[in-house]
Formats: sequence, C-alpha cells, structure tokens
Amino acid sequence: MKTDFLKRALLAVTLFSGFVAPAQKKAPVAEKPNVIYILADDMGAGMLSYYGQRFFSTPNIDRLARDGVVFENAYSSAYCAPSRATFLTGYSDCRRGKYVLTGGGIYTKTATGLLTDAQVQEKVNAAIGKEPEVLFLPQVFKKAGYVTGEVGKLDWGFTTTDRQLKNHGWDYYYGYYDHIQCHGFYPMFLHENGRRIAIPGNTHPDAAKTGEWGSDSLQEQERWNMNGKQVYSQDLFLQKMLAFIKANKDKPFFLYHPTQLPHGPAAIPAIHPELAFNDSLTSIEKVYASMVKRLDDDIAVIISELKRLGIFEKTMIVFSSDNGHELYYAYKGRVEKPYRNMETGKLYNDVTDKFYSGIGGDVFDGNHGMAGLKRSNWNGGVKVPLFVYWPSRFQKGKVTGLVTNYDFLSTIADLLQVPVADQKDGISYLPVLQQQASRNKPQHASIAFASFMGPALVTNDGWKLRYYAPKKIFQLYHLPDDQREEKELSATYPEKLKWLQQELLKKCDGDLNNGWFSDEKNIVPVR
Repeated sequence: MKTDFLKRALLAVTLFSGFVAPAQKKAPVAEKPNVIYILADDMGAGMLSYYGQRFFSTPNIDRLARDGVVFENAYSSAYCAPSRATFLTGYSDCRRGKYVLTGGGIYTKTATGLLTDAQVQEKVNAAIGKEPEVLFLPQVFKKAGYVTGEVGKLDWGFTTTDRQLKNHGWDYYYGYYDHIQCHGFYPMFLHENGRRIAIPGNTHPDAAKTGEWGSDSLQEQERWNMNGKQVYSQDLFLQKMLAFIKANKDKPFFLYHPTQLPHGPAAIPAIHPELAFNDSLTSIEKVYASMVKRLDDDIAVIISELKRLGIFEKTMIVFSSDNGHELYYAYKGRVEKPYRNMETGKLYNDVTDKFYSGIGGDVFDGNHGMAGLKRSNWNGGVKVPLFVYWPSRFQKGKVTGLVTNYDFLSTIADLLQVPVADQKDGISYLPVLQQQASRNKPQHASIAFASFMGPALVTNDGWKLRYYAPKKIFQLYHLPDDQREEKELSATYPEKLKWLQQELLKKCDGDLNNGWFSDEKNIVPVR
C-alpha cells in the first residue's frame, strides 16, 4: 500500500507540472461552463501554503487562488450538516423550516446485520418527512440543461437516502449516506444511484474509525494496522469523479465533491513523502497533514484529466471548506481535546478567553491566527477559504466584500439565467466575479450564522455581534481593527450593540435559539 501511495504521489507531482505550465492559447468559452465544486471538510485557511502554512505545501489549491478570484471575507456555518444544507438550499442556518437535519450512525446497523439497507432508508425517509418546497442547487443546474453529480460525503446529512438525493436533483451520486460512517475511511459499503456497493477487503462496520490521539501507543498501532482496511475511500472518490467527467465531457456538467478530507480521526494509507522526514511534527500531525496533501494531489489529477479531454478552459473550479478549522491531531502535552490553554492547563470559557493556536498548541495554526475553532461563533469556526478559478472568464484578484457559502446558488442561477421563485438568503456575487461591481464593494448588508455557542452577525463594514447563548451574553467587535476578536466594545458602543441585536433577531426569524445548536436540539433522530 505504501508503495502504491508513493507512486500515486509522484504521479500527482508530474501532473501538477502540467498544471502550472504556461497557459496555452485560450479557447472560446462556452456559455455554459462545466462547474466543479470541491468542499474540504473541517479545514481552516491556515492549512494552505497560500495562507502561509510552513510545514508543507499545497501547490494545486494555491494555484486556484493565485490565478483565480479569492474571497477574503467568506463565511460558512460552524459545523458540517448545516453548512452543507445552507449551501444546497441557499438559506442561512439561522432560519427554520427550510431543511431537516437527521441524526447519523444508523447505517452502521446495516453493516452488522441488525437492519437491512431498505429498513434504514425507510426510517430516514420517515424522519425527513416531506421536504419544504424550495429550489435546491442541483435543480438550478438541471433547469439550465446540466448533468449533475455528487461524489463523497453525500448531501447534508447526517443521514440521507436515494429518495432525498433524487429529490434534490442529483443525476448521479456515489458515496456515504451516513456522515457518522464518514469518521472512518475504509467503508464496508457505499451507495451509488440507489444501489448499495460492497467494498471487498474492508471489514470494519464503523469504516475503521480510529481514536483522535497520537500519544497513545495503542491508538498508533490501531491507526497503522491495515487489517481489514484495503481500500481508502478517497481512492474510490477520485476514480468516480474522473469517470463522471469523462462520461459527460460533451455536455455541461456540475460535479460537487464534498470530500471527507481532512476531517478526522486522522487516517491515511501512508505518510506523504513531503512530510515523512519532518522531525518537528508528531506522527499524528504528519497523518493529518498528509490528508491535506492528498486532497491537493487529487486536484492536480482532476486538472490533468480536464486538460486531456480538452475541456479545461470551459470549466470553472471552486474550492472552499464547510466550516472553520478543527483539531484532529491531539498529543498529550502538545495540543489537547477538550481544547485548553497549554500554557496554563485551563479550559476556555469562551467569553473572556478563547482558543488561539499559539496558546492552544496548534503547530499548524489551522485557523489562520483567528480565535476559535469548528462549532464556535468565533471567526476561526466560520470563516473559510473560497476560491473561484476560471481564468478564461474571470480575472484573478482578491475580493474583500462579505460573502457566504449560501450565495453560490444565487450566483449560479444568475450566471445560467435560471429564475428562482423562492426568496433565498443568498445574493449573487457574479457581478463581482465579472468585475461589473467593485471587488471591494460588499454584497450583503449583514449575514448571520448559527453555532454551538449561539448565533452571530457580521456587517459589511466589519462589525460583529456575538451571542453566547449559555450565559445570554452579547459581545461586540470591530473586525477591521481586531481580526483576533480581542477587544470587546459593547460598553463603548451601546447604540450599535442595540441595533445589531435587532438585526440578529430578524435574521433568526424572531428567536435567537434558532441560531443555537444546543445538545443537537436541531437534529431529528432516526430510530
């Protein structure tokens, strides 16, 4: 397995050389571009060498940024399922009644024989019920004559079914129905267009999920024990994506790749050659970094295939992450979970003190110098990288205006001239991409997002209101002067505080609890 990994890594390097070579003469661009959207899982901007990662490089993702449009002020949601739901529906996660989030883990019972696949899908469908009558992102593409495909961590979860995926407009899909199963990388089965596909050589009902610690020798042994772990999920995803691209090269297609990478627990068939001899990293840190490298390598492979098929110039590639950074490389005395100040040993109260990489022990600085991590309403939990790469149509540059992940649906509808009957929360940023509007001009007056701590609101001029629901505390920050959210200003600007409180309440449909994922109260259980 390690030899195969090294061969594939060397192949990716070779392919990358073709990717970064001087561009050939640009061919005429079709009115309807192919669109590939790559969504990393739990990866903060700090993990990219474009943003200063110093332990390894991400040349292929960096290229998307350097030659594409970079959104420097892009927000998503605080964790997995609502982020994906907002992306596919075009609605903020502070709204209610726009989508249903289901509990995960039940598909493991099909691996152990407690339930059949049909029984589980029946239970999930019953929990979902009748979905709201809204226009979903793949349906926008289908209205414009596209073939739609999704490969990876399917839909928004935490569990889904064939009925739901087809209802959302997917012509083709392959991957995990269950996002709890995604915590392992060696699944016994995946689903493809309604069919359950067994994966020979993988024998662990939980997809070989491991622990999240690197200092326990037993966990290290478990991580590298490859018994019953013959096929890595990302290998399958890459194969299916290349096949989808080839099969649809003569028609416009939308390919959405919500990858597991680099969501933990950290797992990879072998350490990436670039990291193998880096003695400044622990073993588990090398594993995690190799997962980021694997995603970067796969982008080179996809780019090479687009060029080979002659459709690279008419393909738009978007790269982002579902939420802010998370730590999957805990090591006793270095960086620990639950998160704590490694200098004092104390846990954070998330009011007067919070996680920063320097005091929290994150050698990678995955949240790129910001406060907080995944699940929080600090910027480190919700600000994400967002790159739109289509050099033949969009001139490269940076955008400082405020955007969100749920703007993409409106943007695509604008690009493809598809009418959207239901009023979305997203706003098209197509004029910014086309430079018909200033790239410094904000599109939203303000946006709101939910978290495990409560909702927060950010304005187009950089004010941020944060509500800490457990203690009913409001905090005010001015981000242009305080990217690290260190200077709390509510006492200094009481009128601004009051106005933003009213705005946040409106965006939460009149109830701030709509923006608080407390004890998974927003999740419908599947029993």
